[in-house]
Amino acid sequence: MQSDPNTTYVTQTAPIATETHGGRAKCLQRLVRLDLPVPATVALSFTTVGNIANGELPDVDAVVDQFPKDALLCVRPSSQDPDWGGPGAVLNIGMNDARFENFSKVMGEDAAAALYTRFIQSYAINVARLDPDMFDDVQGEGRRALEETISAYEHETEEKFPQSRRTQLAAVLRSMARAWNGTSARLLRQAKGAPADAGLGLVVQQMIFGLGAGQCGSGVLQLVNSETGAPQVTGRYLSQSQGRDALGGNAEALYLTRDPRGPSLEEKMPEAFETLKTYASLMRKRLRAEMHVEFAIEDGVVHILDGVRVSRSSRAAVRIAVTLAEDGIISREEALMRVQPRLLTELLHRQIDPAAQRDIIGTGIAASPGAATGRLVFDSAEAQASAARDEPCILVRRETTSEDVRGMHAANAILTEKGGITSHAAVIGRGIGLPCVVGASSIEFNPRDKTITSEDGRVFREGDQITVDGSTGQILVGAAKMQEAALDEYFQKLMLWATDSADIKVRANADTPADAQTARNFNAEGIGLCRTEHMFFDAGRLTVMREMIFADTSDGRRAVLERLLPMQREDFTQLFGIMRGQPVCIRLFDPPLHEFLPMDASGQRELAEALGLPRSDVTRRIEAMREYNPMLGLRGVRLGITVPEIYEMQARAIFEAIVDASEDGDAVIAEIMIPLVSARREVELVRSAIDAVAHAVSQERGVEFEYRLGVMVETPRAALRTSEIAPNCAFLSFGTNDLTQMTYGLSRDDAGRFMSDYVQQGVFDEDPFHTLDYDGVGELLTLGAQRGRASQPDITLSVCGEHGGNPESIAFCREAGFDYVSCSPFRVPVARLAAAQLAIADKIG
Repeated sequence: MQSDPNTTYVTQTAPIATETHGGRAKCLQRLVRLDLPVPATVALSFTTVGNIANGELPDVDAVVDQFPKDALLCVRPSSQDPDWGGPGAVLNIGMNDARFENFSKVMGEDAAAALYTRFIQSYAINVARLDPDMFDDVQGEGRRALEETISAYEHETEEKFPQSRRTQLAAVLRSMARAWNGTSARLLRQAKGAPADAGLGLVVQQMIFGLGAGQCGSGVLQLVNSETGAPQVTGRYLSQSQGRDALGGNAEALYLTRDPRGPSLEEKMPEAFETLKTYASLMRKRLRAEMHVEFAIEDGVVHILDGVRVSRSSRAAVRIAVTLAEDGIISREEALMRVQPRLLTELLHRQIDPAAQRDIIGTGIAASPGAATGRLVFDSAEAQASAARDEPCILVRRETTSEDVRGMHAANAILTEKGGITSHAAVIGRGIGLPCVVGASSIEFNPRDKTITSEDGRVFREGDQITVDGSTGQILVGAAKMQEAALDEYFQKLMLWATDSADIKVRANADTPADAQTARNFNAEGIGLCRTEHMFFDAGRLTVMREMIFADTSDGRRAVLERLLPMQREDFTQLFGIMRGQPVCIRLFDPPLHEFLPMDASGQRELAEALGLPRSDVTRRIEAMREYNPMLGLRGVRLGITVPEIYEMQARAIFEAIVDASEDGDAVIAEIMIPLVSARREVELVRSAIDAVAHAVSQERGVEFEYRLGVMVETPRAALRTSEIAPNCAFLSFGTNDLTQMTYGLSRDDAGRFMSDYVQQGVFDEDPFHTLDYDGVGELLTLGAQRGRASQPDITLSVCGEHGGNPESIAFCREAGFDYVSCSPFRVPVARLAAAQLAIADKIG
């Protein structure tokens, strides 16, 4: 039995591994190696349990023979990862009529009857699959309750309750093995990240009675608080109990340490309490983890039944990992590896309390994490008015545009009917740390009546209160109970360690000084994308921008842009000052001009009044600028070449800001990025114009300065022709949002309508706007990087699309030799941790 790889008696040297027998079996072996008082245990491998599910039992007699003849047994699940769960434990196997009579003499009839009754009911529900309600009529306690329980079982099954320990054990093993393969169990564990073919092990363990004469009971103990990770002995102990009864809310359960709320184990059984703390501390040190210890006390003697890693909140996970490293129990690198990057997302934002009740109106795509409550508003102006009144609001739109940016900044969350993971609302939401749910097509939106209607017919009007959960995509009725963000000293230490370990840099996409400050707070290593067009939607600038669009001549446009120049210069000066010597990559103007013009009649009337033009002229001009497919129309570098005055103004603003910011003594590392490039000649034309502006500013200010010019590679042609483009650039930054859109011929704003169906039916493994498509888009990135480096060996390569914050996509970029990734400010910590883990994983092989 000790050398059998499938049914293994747990000793210090037995052939047991987490990958073959599960985490519980391996942990019990480690406890045995620590010479802790662990009851006799036999571990059944994944292979054995799989065979049991298919009707092939192991030698059950050989298993039973490992235990004393009068010993009762329990069976517990042992999955590879405790988070994957498993069927519930079954206790007191082997209990029968004869043992009941014997135990009655030793521990008293009531205690023995309780033991037997509990087992029969557990066996009936978990093994015989009987309805729990069949025991509702059982009355009283002791022998009477036992007799009624046996009668109910035998009436329902039309057979005697099995008396053989071997028969009982075989039935329990068969039941638990089959339960693991049930559809519900399989879907549940896959939702927790388990592979479809995840195996289950089982451990058969001798029961330690927490019942009987003398000091007997059971409980659980851990040395930290699961919510905060702070040192704190927590748990409960219940006299005359088994398993995890102490956690069942029994009023007689004792606290572990002295507590003003009631009696404690420390007071009642001080020696046992000190022994437990000693065992738990030893487990923490030798197992290198904070452990949740299940124990039983029999006649005053402590027994350790099980140990698993403490369940923990995101905040606690970070503190526990950092504290273990600071105590010298694990290395800093291992501490980094123990924190899942997605956990940081929960730390960075307010979240709905896991215990809160959820009355769900509908669901959409979880586009920007965090949760917020507010009153419904249906336009940006009302969102700004709400913010002015200090009234939290939720901005509801069919889909957002650049004109909504001010309202988005004013709102507490965003909800849209259309859109996908890289839609306008999603990108802006992530950039400013605003909870956002997009593509909520299960809800009926009616902007005219200012209502939304749930699938079950409930109507919510402007002013009604809802909660948006951007982490799950759910929209809830009313105000949900929240948990606040937690960026404490332990988070900061973990991030510093991540920076030391990573070998690919992480920058932030930041469009405003506030975004830049957030990025700086998260220790981003520069700004990888500043979208300057967002600076023009401020109320004071939008009118000027519209005047420029309506100007008929180049001189007329320059005259209007002169009024925007000081505003842009101040923007860039602030960005350079905030980043203090870190690189700042500024993308020149990208969107088509019609995005700055009003599409509705009232807006066009107001514009006509502001410009002093007939409304018909305004309407005619707007219609003339309308494009069939504006995302592929006159925008980006195309606009910079055909309307060069815009890029000239922006270049001057950047260079004058470099001079102004440098006066404080901090070095300014400025990068200028040309968007939507497809051809080498585009770069040559824009570079020539920008160099001329740089020379003019240098002459005027009497100061020499440096800057780097590069392109945003977001068209397939640019990716394929980087060998021609790279010699004219200092860097190539791949904009994977548009590159994915153009490669697939798929609108990133509309993909959310059907993408989940595509993924479910296996057309795509993942949403390509969420996780980088390695095969298609990834091949373009690889070719672009290789060809660019071949013609310009020292060129800097980066990704500045939203994929830059996705851990799997960072792995691809790192493997392809990119220098840095750039993502929304609130995704920077996630990206930094993922980058560190990739480097550590390579280091340790």
